[in-house]
Amino acid sequence: MALLITILKNPERARHLCQRDWDVLIRQARHANLLGRLYRTLESFGELPFTQARPHHHLLSGSAVADRQHLIIKHEVGLLHQTFSRCNIPFILLKGAAYVVAGLPAARGRVFADIDILVPRAQLANAESALMLTGWVSMALDAYDQRYYRQWMHELPAMQHMFRGTTLDVHHTILPPTSRLKPDPALLIEASIELPGMPGVRILCPADMVLHSATHLFHEGEPDNLLRDLTDLDELLRYFGAQDGFWNKLTTRAKLLQLGEPLRLALRYTTRLLDTPVPAEVLQEAGALEDSGIRQKLLDAIYLRVLQPQHSSTADALSPVARKLLYIRSHWQRMPPHLLACHLGHKALFPHRVASPQRIKDEKAH
Repeated sequence: MALLITILKNPERARHLCQRDWDVLIRQARHANLLGRLYRTLESFGELPFTQARPHHHLLSGSAVADRQHLIIKHEVGLLHQTFSRCNIPFILLKGAAYVVAGLPAARGRVFADIDILVPRAQLANAESALMLTGWVSMALDAYDQRYYRQWMHELPAMQHMFRGTTLDVHHTILPPTSRLKPDPALLIEASIELPGMPGVRILCPADMVLHSATHLFHEGEPDNLLRDLTDLDELLRYFGAQDGFWNKLTTRAKLLQLGEPLRLALRYTTRLLDTPVPAEVLQEAGALEDSGIRQKLLDAIYLRVLQPQHSSTADALSPVARKLLYIRSHWQRMPPHLLACHLGHKALFPHRVASPQRIKDEKAH
């Protein structure tokens, strides 16, 4: 078990760490993008006075970065609200932006690279036009990438603001249409909740927020932020789990949205790694306690490695293999074999090109 996970579960143990332990802990937290969350966890348990001076500076810096990002996110959401309200386009905040704007505990020390929103597919073209008129540009310069996203994916190519540099992902559903799982976005939109004082700005209902977080985590192919996302799930389950009727609603929604497998894995690994309090009957109903079968043993071999901080102190001989298998699994879930073969073949022959605002300006000038 990684030292970072141990301290997140048992913050009181931090006061007994030696200088070498602190060095490892800070490095693990930095690699997992959890410095800010570790700071807030130690703060909430009254352990900050026991931290050594130099580690405290790193933790405080991580928290300050997160706080700064939260201010930026709130500002950007306000601007998005202005942009879309003029066109009467509602949108749903997803993941980190939703946690921050809704003031959820999962926002504590949370850092992220972009803002994720969901708009109805029928409004997707209008939403993109409205964004482009206010300075947002697509980061995909390659014609193939544009077609790939628009034809096969669940989102537009990532957009970046030309002056502010903020990155935005505009979704029309939470999984690619080519994915094996096909949750109906209309059900997500119908159950979403409007934020007070911001007409047209919505967040997913509690059960759907957990299901989306789980779905994103267990369809992701890059391990760098997986532990951060698992701690998001832990925070969400602890907070919403205290509400009457939540657990029944969660399992019911998982069945309705065809997201039983992501929920199963989410409950399995949050309880195993972070001791998330989940009722035994919910674990049983979701199948999270199942230990038999080659498939589950393989998933455990992968996820019990990639859900660690991606730092050398947590790696073993099979960690590189686990990361490669995670990448393959994520693509296998997103696309049927013939599309996957075409896509990977194209990427092997033609390296990916990512735009930046300055690069877009330069290419337009020529």
